[in-house]
Amino acid sequence: MSKELKITIDGCEMTAQEGRTILEVARENGVHIPTLCYHPRLRNAGSCRVCVVEVEGARALMPACATPVDRDGMVVNTRNERVLAARRMTVELLLASGNHDCPNCASNGHCELQDLAYELEIEHPRFPIQPPDLPFDNSNPMIVRDLNKCVLCGRCVRGCQEVQVNQVIQFGFRGPHTKIVTGGDTDYADSPCVFCGECVQLCPVGAISEKQRMPYGKAFEEKIVRSVCTYCGTGCVVDFHIINGRIVRVTGNEDAEVNRGSLCVKGRFGYDFIHHPDRLTMPLIREGDSFREASWDEALSLVAERLGRIKEEDGPEALAGFSSARCTNEENYLFMKFMRGTLGTQNVDHCARL
Repeated sequence: MSKELKITIDGCEMTAQEGRTILEVARENGVHIPTLCYHPRLRNAGSCRVCVVEVEGARALMPACATPVDRDGMVVNTRNERVLAARRMTVELLLASGNHDCPNCASNGHCELQDLAYELEIEHPRFPIQPPDLPFDNSNPMIVRDLNKCVLCGRCVRGCQEVQVNQVIQFGFRGPHTKIVTGGDTDYADSPCVFCGECVQLCPVGAISEKQRMPYGKAFEEKIVRSVCTYCGTGCVVDFHIINGRIVRVTGNEDAEVNRGSLCVKGRFGYDFIHHPDRLTMPLIREGDSFREASWDEALSLVAERLGRIKEEDGPEALAGFSSARCTNEENYLFMKFMRGTLGTQNVDHCARL
């Protein structure tokens, strides 16, 4: 077992397990250190330098996300003027190197770079703004990319490589020409991407976003409701982002033990049926060659009467039921009990059995 060490952060003495990073110890003890490239589900990269802190005895500022607590009595300063000046410089350079037009960005209100600029009181970068002028990738029906907003944090790369292991997204080119590429610098639609949307979930800015949500409002207008994905029996926990009563996007819940923020392509993007104009909202009863709307009481009474008549005339084996993976496990269980216990038939199947 690793031994316990004493560490002092901003004048407060704390106990830390040897090998834990300064960032982990700070967050566990309620000390805020801003980050950008860091994400708890990914390996530490230490590349953005937003989380730099001053460790007494070290000549340079150290990235808190990648610096372990390795000695007893370590003293760390997270908010002195040297540290804050370095963070401001980093964020100003990021703001100047892209087209971060917050009022017209769909991620306005849900952007970590925007939050950093506000926290560090940066109204305008001191450097000339020089976006890379890269083309807007609108080739895919689910995901859009605006690499002029990219901060090269690498979270999308690590998510694709480490979490989903699809190995589609990479860093491409070198120096000032570095950018995020897919499938050897092809459009998203022409790449081998499976469109799980892990990159969308992990992007801290507006460089990668959901295409379906773009017409409906900005991130700060969203109300978030937690639910469970109904596409299969895994039980992934999802967050519905709602604007004016309409689901505008779906994200994986980062705190869920089942999926820890990850979703498949159906769970993340297959929600357009919810508000589709052809979706049935009332029961329909066939009368001749047409259908008419009916109340639930009338429809259920008719179904019960017809099922009872078939069972009486032809026996329970004349009945069969087919259930759906779109229902919850509890609903499927009740359907099975209804078919076997109430109607007395063993002819019950499920669309996900094969």
